[in-house]
Amino acid sequence: MSVIVAQSLHIFGLRSRVANNVCYFDEQIIIYPSGNSCVKYHLEQKWQKFIPGSEKSQGMLALAMSPSRRYLAISETVQEKPTITIYELSSVPCKKRKVLSVFDFPVQEFVSLAFSPDSKYLVAQTGPPESNLAYWMWEKQRTMAIVKTDIQNNPVYQVSFNPQDNTQVCITGNGIFKLFRYTEGTLKQTNFQRGEPQNYLSHAWLTEDRVMVGTDTGKLFLFESGDLRWETSIECKERPSEVEKDELAHESESLIEFPTASSPDLSSEMLCEAVGQQQASLPQISAIAAYSKGFACSAGPGVVLLFEKTEEKEGYRENREIRIPQDQRTSDPNQSDKQDVMCMCFSPSEETLLISTNKNQLYIFTMSSTEIIKGEPAHFEYLNFPLHSAAITGLDICIRKPLVATCSLDRSVRIWNYETNTLDLYKEYQEEAYAVSLHPTGLYVLAGFSDKLRLMNLLIDDIRTFKDFTVRGCRECTFSNGGHLFAAVNGNVIHIYSTTSFENVNNLKGHNGKVRSVIWSADDNKLISCGTDGAVYEWSLLTGKRESECVLKSCSYSGVAISPDAKIIFAVGSDQTLKEISDSSILCEVPTFDVTYTAIVVSHSGRMVFTGTSMGTIRSMKYPLPVHKEFNEYQAHAGPVTKMSITCDDQFLLTVSEDGCLLIWKVYDKEGRGLKREKEVGYADEVLITKTDMEEKTQVMLELKTRVEELKMENEYQLRLKDMNYNEKMKELTEKFIQEMESLKTKNQVLKAEKEKKELQYQEQLAELMEKQSREVQDLESGNNQKLLLEYEKYQELQVKSQRMQEEYEKQLHDMEETKNQALEELTEYYEAKLHEKTTLLEEAQDDARQQLQEFEETKKQIEEDEDREIQEIKIKYERRLREERESNLRLKGETGIMRKKFNSLQKEIEERSNDIETMKMEQQKLQSVIKSLEKDILGLKREIQERDETIQDKEKRIYDLKKKNQELEKFKFVLDYKIKELKKQIEPRENDIKAMKEQIQEMERELERFHQQNMQLELNITELRQKLKATDREMHKEQQKERDMEALVKRFKTDLHNCVGFIQEPKKLKEGIRELYDKYVQQADMVEIVGVDTDLQQEYTRQREHLERNLATLKKKVVKESEIHRADNVRIMQENVSLIKEINELRRELKVTRTHVHDLQSALGLNRKNKKQGIPDTVPSRELLPSPSVLRLNVDEETERIIEMQRLEIKRLRDQIQGQEQAIALRPLSGGRLPTLEIESSHGTQPQ
Repeated sequence: MSVIVAQSLHIFGLRSRVANNVCYFDEQIIIYPSGNSCVKYHLEQKWQKFIPGSEKSQGMLALAMSPSRRYLAISETVQEKPTITIYELSSVPCKKRKVLSVFDFPVQEFVSLAFSPDSKYLVAQTGPPESNLAYWMWEKQRTMAIVKTDIQNNPVYQVSFNPQDNTQVCITGNGIFKLFRYTEGTLKQTNFQRGEPQNYLSHAWLTEDRVMVGTDTGKLFLFESGDLRWETSIECKERPSEVEKDELAHESESLIEFPTASSPDLSSEMLCEAVGQQQASLPQISAIAAYSKGFACSAGPGVVLLFEKTEEKEGYRENREIRIPQDQRTSDPNQSDKQDVMCMCFSPSEETLLISTNKNQLYIFTMSSTEIIKGEPAHFEYLNFPLHSAAITGLDICIRKPLVATCSLDRSVRIWNYETNTLDLYKEYQEEAYAVSLHPTGLYVLAGFSDKLRLMNLLIDDIRTFKDFTVRGCRECTFSNGGHLFAAVNGNVIHIYSTTSFENVNNLKGHNGKVRSVIWSADDNKLISCGTDGAVYEWSLLTGKRESECVLKSCSYSGVAISPDAKIIFAVGSDQTLKEISDSSILCEVPTFDVTYTAIVVSHSGRMVFTGTSMGTIRSMKYPLPVHKEFNEYQAHAGPVTKMSITCDDQFLLTVSEDGCLLIWKVYDKEGRGLKREKEVGYADEVLITKTDMEEKTQVMLELKTRVEELKMENEYQLRLKDMNYNEKMKELTEKFIQEMESLKTKNQVLKAEKEKKELQYQEQLAELMEKQSREVQDLESGNNQKLLLEYEKYQELQVKSQRMQEEYEKQLHDMEETKNQALEELTEYYEAKLHEKTTLLEEAQDDARQQLQEFEETKKQIEEDEDREIQEIKIKYERRLREERESNLRLKGETGIMRKKFNSLQKEIEERSNDIETMKMEQQKLQSVIKSLEKDILGLKREIQERDETIQDKEKRIYDLKKKNQELEKFKFVLDYKIKELKKQIEPRENDIKAMKEQIQEMERELERFHQQNMQLELNITELRQKLKATDREMHKEQQKERDMEALVKRFKTDLHNCVGFIQEPKKLKEGIRELYDKYVQQADMVEIVGVDTDLQQEYTRQREHLERNLATLKKKVVKESEIHRADNVRIMQENVSLIKEINELRRELKVTRTHVHDLQSALGLNRKNKKQGIPDTVPSRELLPSPSVLRLNVDEETERIIEMQRLEIKRLRDQIQGQEQAIALRPLSGGRLPTLEIESSHGTQPQ
């Protein structure tokens, strides 16, 4: 055997063609077929465990889980022979319990399996043309019965057991709905079909006598004991209209439909032919699953309906519709949900519903969501992520990231992560994808489609094309190891392109047939190719010519690999050999042992070679290649392996196949060489993102930030409103509490007065009672003393009598002891002699027992066989009689039902047909008497059965009388020990459940105690908070009084400041006024602050009012700061006013000087010489223009009055603004912000120029 070991680690895929392809092992673990194995998958922890298929298996056909969830039956075809393998799931790892491979009836394949309720029996349905139903006791591999279910070669889809009866079986198929019962060693049909035959696709047992059946025309039938009781039709429901979004479609991403050739249908191809003739508008009910409230069924593509039992006796009503969601990443989201449901099952607790579809997808739905949101449409969710639904044609990995790229005939390209076992990206296109290659950096992907070759960016959330190449039908493409070049195959030509300039660097021509595989050497100087023409070429990238060639026309090559040193080429093809080629010659050929290799890969260390076969298996071998059969073979896929790849560190092997599955293997070397290659640099974390996407995301972030800010403002506003409301409520509550306290005080005083009165009354009554009691005590003492004397005399007399009696009894005891000792001695001698005799007899009996044990071992087998045969015959005989009686009972029940219907119809015509009613009553009484007589017969038969049982027991006694008692005891001991072991196995899980429930109860009790303690603590906190509230009320009144004092002080300060501003033109008075203000108010403010700070009160209430004191301190600081700010603003305004007045006076002086200068110039020019008579009138206006000092002074006074008036208005406005700010401070929460600056431009603007 090879030292190279590969262990399956994780698989992505599902085989939907397998019947009953998904089931629950427990609440968190599911089992489904994938590749050529069954997978146990944990829903929360995401791990997988594999149940590998049989060796040389050609694929699974059906699964069946036992009701006890202990066994799993798998139907396979091994070397073209049908096989049923039964695994024991409770063991780790799962081991084979039984293999059923030899059958005494013709069979090609088993299409459906089912376990009996007690898991002891197994039924299997074969496919046409045989269509046999086989009934096994599988543990003993004994065929109990075989029956042919159909003679017209119609397909049978499903078989199942009655959930309460081991002997009743149901099968459904095209025109087939039959119930069989196992009696007398055969399977007999118990129902007869009436009406037109339907194509019954699925069924499920709702109760022990009710079966729900679905057809391909959307009809549901409920059969009870084989008779139709209820039916309904389901219409194909359209998806509710959704708002369509206008998007610019990409060239290569137009609307498509999934190919019918690659999408699996129901369990066989014959079902497709039968269903294909039906109308497209009718939904196919391809799966039904029952649960406690009713059942779930498929209702056409992508729809599952939940039905619940109605209050009526036999009806069901539709309760909920669940749909498969549309996938927006597909090329046509409107078609992505059009998937047929193949199988569905409920979890053991019925919390989740799991379904599988014909596109190899798994969906899950939480049942609790149906209770939460009744009105909205429900949707399934992917179990993990979307999987490939057709054959995978391409596979590649990169160096810098743990990524795997795959492409498939389902027109999709997917990027997987083999470290986290997740799907990172995927996208569907219009054309089928044939080849894929990842750039070594993991940032770009190259995909070959039927119309072109596309180079695409792997963005953070998308696969986006940025360059197309006119290479049609590219079946192979690969990046070089350095990433600067890539090769693409077009028929028999290999195109070499530059990754940076996208130029066609070279075209390698030489193959006569299609090129099937290309691979680069480690240094990217060579390219190896192979094709269907039987040629393996080695190309030089420097010259573009062939360096070596090896042509074998009888072989069509499918895969090629190269050693790390680029000296040896490995090739596989159709001639069933593995060739080792060097320097244009074949060094050696290794046989494949009757199988064809389809893919090959060599590790980077050069010591490991892995091959994939057409049977779906993987083989691992070491280099140099072994001549003999020295390799490890693993069951991997259910179809030919298409591609293989190994990671750069030789740790993981990845394989894909035509079954649509991607399998990740962990590679081990038993010799420990060549695998432990430590990575110098870890995997890269960077991803690509376009500038527009980045800008959009930043824009979205900015919008979200603004929205957050708006929400903050709204929340702050709401908090302020709430604070105001709470303050008002607090005031109301405090007033109420004060009133209640006053009323309670008055009540308390009244009660105290009443209490004092009552105390006086009780003291008087107590004194009277004490006197009365003392008198009674004296009377009782005198009476009791007399009685005591009499009793004491009687006691002395009795004591004398007892002494006499004791002496007599002692004499009698002494006599009895002597007689007893004599008797004991006689008995011991007698029994010792007897014991000696018995020991000798016992030894003889033991010798006889040993001899009889040997005889028993010989006869045991014959007796057991005879007993089993007799018991089985008697059981069959009486079961037959019991079934006949039950059938007659059922017929009579049917007749009574018909009579009841007639009776109900006749009640409507009571007046016309009263005679008929009487006759019917007579007939009914006769039938009841018949029923009673039949019941008596049944009782007689039961008694007969009991008598037969008694005769059987008599026979058993005769048989066992021939044996010795020791044999009987040992046999009973063996049977009882086995039963005790079985009972212990059954009791242990219940004891564990009881123990867990007790622990849960203890935890709940501890939690309850914790809640009681919390409630006590909360009550203490409430009382403490009430005390704090009272203290804060008192403190608040004090602070309000301080605030009133401060307001009065501010008002006085404002009036004095207003008076002081009147001296703004007289600096000395202004200075004296300001000094007086300082002496008056600054010291008073200090005194107010000193008075306000009461250290004694702070020390007394610090513990109770920490948060209130902090708020009060901040409020005080803010008031001081604001007063300083206002004072500074007032001083600044006065200074600005003084400077402006000075400027105005200087401008007036300059105006006066300029006017005199103009007048002098006019006089100098001789203007005053002309018109002397008119000179006086001419000068008058000039004089009027030049005011006299008195007039100028008058104007200045008016100006100052006007300025003072404006200043008063400004001060008034500032006061109003201060009051508004103070009200805002009282309303809003305290903060460290400053008051807004005062606006004084209006006053500046009104001053004269």
